[in-house]
Amino acid sequence: MALSRRSLVGLGVLGASAAATGGAIVFRESPIVRGLIGRSVALKGYVGGEKMAFVENPRTIAALKSSALVMTSERAGSVEQVRDPKLLATKPQFLWPSSAPLVELARRSAKVLKDEVIFNSPIVIYSWKPIAEGLIRAGIATREGAHYYVDARALIDAVLQRKSWKDLGQPDLYGRVRLTATDPNKSNSGFMFAGLAANLLSGDVATMDSLPGVLPKLTDLFQGMGFKSSSSGKVFDDYVAGGPGAQPMVVGYENQLVEWILADKDRWKRIEGAGGPAKPVALYMKPTVFSAHPLIALGPEAIPLIEALMSKPLQEIGWRDHGFRGPLGSVGAQTDPMIAGRMPDQITSVTPMPDIETMLTLLKSLS
Repeated sequence: MALSRRSLVGLGVLGASAAATGGAIVFRESPIVRGLIGRSVALKGYVGGEKMAFVENPRTIAALKSSALVMTSERAGSVEQVRDPKLLATKPQFLWPSSAPLVELARRSAKVLKDEVIFNSPIVIYSWKPIAEGLIRAGIATREGAHYYVDARALIDAVLQRKSWKDLGQPDLYGRVRLTATDPNKSNSGFMFAGLAANLLSGDVATMDSLPGVLPKLTDLFQGMGFKSSSSGKVFDDYVAGGPGAQPMVVGYENQLVEWILADKDRWKRIEGAGGPAKPVALYMKPTVFSAHPLIALGPEAIPLIEALMSKPLQEIGWRDHGFRGPLGSVGAQTDPMIAGRMPDQITSVTPMPDIETMLTLLKSLS
């Protein structure tokens, strides 16, 4: 039956009204509009300790709020985030660990809606200027401009061989060479260093076939460290507080020293001006592994958080204020003058991590 002209007009008005209503809802729910009218989505989740300063940065908070997002974050070790049933039972909307392989572990424990690498940071060894110079004299390290580089396999061998500090060109330190990492079953920096050590001792990327041959040395390497913290941030704090005698070499992320310098520029000026031995330095390992920082969205409301963190303003905050490289290991366009030249533009000597099954076997042996 044909509709009357009046009916057609009525349907047209109704359709236009529905479209306008729907459009208004979409408009109001867009992140930009929500930000302008003060309606923000609060997201709760877990973040690796090395990123807490970025998350708590007032500039980060303001940039996220302009996208109508508020992060309520708790510090948790990267490996714990994706494996601990107690943490996952709290129903986090996002996880932000510090290693791409951990995304696979997250998929085994929770439903991952989306994941994307936000930052990158190479694993480095933090030490002190006299120790770095001693390693150069011992033929284990080199200096290229402002950057120190260390032969990672030679250093691991020196630790395993129980060499003394005197053997490594540092007669003032007591006892044998010590290197400290975090607990690889809880924290990502220890997890990544364990994978790197497995590769180096295997002579190639470690596999399920090659791992049994190097497990005794890997176990010896980590057992010799004694107590291992579950937090990369805690290890770095202990390092700068303890000085060369207490904490001669620790495994960490490249960005940690940058953050520490920028947190108190006057303190750093005093350290550089004093010319004393207690000056922190980063030793870039050859080869090293890149610590990727993937944001894992477990709830649909956390997907816009990935998009926001990948935006240019937040990427620049990550680099300028905290020393985090971009997703491809790139440096930002703006660098704080205090840290200019402190980090090499490119990290070229990088080895891939072993696959997740190999790493799980390794973690079990180191637990």
